[in-house]
Amino acid sequence: MLLRDEIEDNEIEKNLRYLRLLCQQYPTISEASTEIINLQSILNLPKGTEHFLTDIHGEYEHFLHVLKNASGVIKRKIEDIFGNSLSEGDKKSLATLIYYPEQKVDIVIKQEKNMDDWYKITLYRLIEVCRYVSSKYTRSKVRKALPKDFSYIIEELLHERPEVIDKQKYYDEIIKTIIDIERAKEFIIALSKLIQQLVIDRLHIIGDIFDRGPGADIIMDTLVQYHSVDIQWGNHDILWMGAAAGSEVCIANVIRNSARYANLNTLEDGYGINLLPLATFAMEIYKDDSCNNFFPRIEGNRNYNVKEIKLIAKMHKAISIIQFKLEGEAILRNPEFKMEGRLLLDKINYEEKTITLNERKYKLTDTNFPTIDIKDPYKLLDEEKTLIEKLKSSFINSEKLNKHVRFLFSKGSLYLKYNSNLLYHGCIPLNEDGSFKSVTIGKEQYSGKALFDKLDILAREGYFYMDNPKVKQKGMDIMWYLWTGPDSPLFGKEKMATFERYFIKEAETHHEEKDPYYKLRDNDAICNSILDEFELCAQEGHIINGHMPVEKKNGESPIKAGGKLMVIDGGFAKAYRCKTGIAGYTLIYNSFGLQLVSHQPFESTELAIKNETDILSSTVVLEQTVDRKRVGDTDIGCVLQQQIKDLKMLLKAYRKGLIKEDNGK
Repeated sequence: MLLRDEIEDNEIEKNLRYLRLLCQQYPTISEASTEIINLQSILNLPKGTEHFLTDIHGEYEHFLHVLKNASGVIKRKIEDIFGNSLSEGDKKSLATLIYYPEQKVDIVIKQEKNMDDWYKITLYRLIEVCRYVSSKYTRSKVRKALPKDFSYIIEELLHERPEVIDKQKYYDEIIKTIIDIERAKEFIIALSKLIQQLVIDRLHIIGDIFDRGPGADIIMDTLVQYHSVDIQWGNHDILWMGAAAGSEVCIANVIRNSARYANLNTLEDGYGINLLPLATFAMEIYKDDSCNNFFPRIEGNRNYNVKEIKLIAKMHKAISIIQFKLEGEAILRNPEFKMEGRLLLDKINYEEKTITLNERKYKLTDTNFPTIDIKDPYKLLDEEKTLIEKLKSSFINSEKLNKHVRFLFSKGSLYLKYNSNLLYHGCIPLNEDGSFKSVTIGKEQYSGKALFDKLDILAREGYFYMDNPKVKQKGMDIMWYLWTGPDSPLFGKEKMATFERYFIKEAETHHEEKDPYYKLRDNDAICNSILDEFELCAQEGHIINGHMPVEKKNGESPIKAGGKLMVIDGGFAKAYRCKTGIAGYTLIYNSFGLQLVSHQPFESTELAIKNETDILSSTVVLEQTVDRKRVGDTDIGCVLQQQIKDLKMLLKAYRKGLIKEDNGK
């Protein structure tokens, strides 16, 4: 608490210009004093709940359910409120209603004989839940969250006082009238969505929204509408961002990934990318090629007939060869990337149908390369150039894709420091001894935090910089490097063995050596040095990242270095669940501490609504504070404390006559 005499006269005089601007917002002693009282009281409210998710990979149904149930927070709130006063069945029904109010009410209408009674009971229960979850916020903050159509009524009901007998009939009449005028369904929907919003104060997405699963565009639509979110880019995200910027090599990689997982619908239906030119080119070039090595991995309920699968395989091979050529061009124009080892097309003996890697000769499993010029293997055919130009036009002109990518830039970054925690997707490039690895960018060397800051700037230039084509091209190449480069903090491996997996049978060539970070991250001293590098308190801070799936079924723990670092990639994507044995981790950080939640596979939204089945989740309390954390203990608290100090300076300036009050008279 700042005492009166702590504000020196010379401090006021130094800040007089700023205080004159501040007085326009608080023109009187009374208004400035009221705001100080308001801010000081906010500092003592409980800290808002943070929700952490990572590596969603297009699994939109699973993601939306976890978002709606707040990783079990809503269920726990219902238990806290109703305990033994409701049956387990009633509590499950109430939870499902809050998650999916529109669909659940429609089902109840078909089954329930006395809807008026059901509406009345349900509305009172929802109001109880809403009152409970809003209790940690100021009335002003709750008011801003209220749905416009019902804001006045909800505010009245939230501040109902049952002990005031004179008003009980007033409250009862509000509920009765809502039902009588047939607005109960809409009111239930509004209350349920308000509860979903109030239980989570801040959502953190720690990378990899895109690829593999079928609904990255649906996830992005949801995030754009979410009330408070930040995103730490993953390597799959930055790839799509580069594609939207017009990077040809990123575009080829995006399409290849989509073909590999039979996920072309996200491109075509989700973002309006025209793939007909690719299909036409592939059918012509590979009409007599079975493309067996390029048959897609089909996950989940995506139904394709044999003809469609064969077409996708041809498209897959066509764009893969184009990708290898474009990657060769990117490597040759960026020697500081040190990726010459990924120039493989010129290592093929096209007569022997072999390739030489690390002085060993390997037989190729696919030897049909009709588009490769043996004398100049990285040269695109004229037809390939035309094709890639058409695809690039489709990407840069996709309104929806670019809306989503601009959102990723505005709400996202390579890392985030938030409430003493350091959030990033992949790794911090390290040397074997644990020191920060120096990486060459242009003519300069960068490491640790400086590396992240520089790469972040260059990625933004790749998308936004239009004045200088060379600067933009460099930025786009950096986005591709972040996807696959040997010292990329988003990738964290020496190479991406895409070519080897397609064309070489020997598994030894498929190995991708990980950055030393992944061996050292269980070391407390290493984690402390990373937190120090990013100017965070090593005693209080945590590192939270994803990217590498935690193989729980093999005994691996997501908790590293005694809880200093947490890896919350547990297999949201179906493609990874055979490795992890579960369907994802999420993290909850509330005023009482940190809780790690592991999830079992989610069947479907339809079954969740119909059978009232929730995701089976297990919660582990990682840290529990003795003293409940308050807003004053958070980053927002620091901002509010500075505002209080500024307002106290303004008060003193008023009282000393350095600034005159404006009473509007």
